Amino acid sequence: MRAERPVGIDELPDRVREGLDRVEADAAHDAARAGDALLVDIRYAALRERDGLIPGAVVVERNELEWRLDPQGSHRAPEATSYDLRVVVVCNEGYASSLAAASLRQLGLHRATDLVGGFQAWRAAGLPVAPVAPVAS
Repeated sequence: MRAERPVGIDELPDRVREGLDRVEADAAHDAARAGDALLVDIRYAALRERDGLIPGAVVVERNELEWRLDPQGSHRAPEATSYDLRVVVVCNEGYASSLAAASLRQLGLHRATDLVGGFQAWRAAGLPVAPVAPVAS
């Protein structure tokens, strides 16, 4: 019996996207404004500082995502209220967010998805971006 061929990172995002109902920037903006989706920014601090933030998005570093969004988790964020929550994960260009959304679905967040093109698509669409407030020293 032959083992399955390893998927590889270049193919994996395409595979996991088959199970996601990915959203474009304008649709994500509309859903968030209507209260129908929680935008979760998983970009690392240097990218947020360089490019800014999506107003109203919850910032959760990628390495904390599952712990912060599991509604039954001991370290959950206040916004993680239900497994029915529609979460739209935002990374820089829409690759890491696909993998992150698939991971959230494995936890039971069956409506988790991601933003096509990530933050860069959001900004290119002319949607609101806020500068990161400087940290007081």
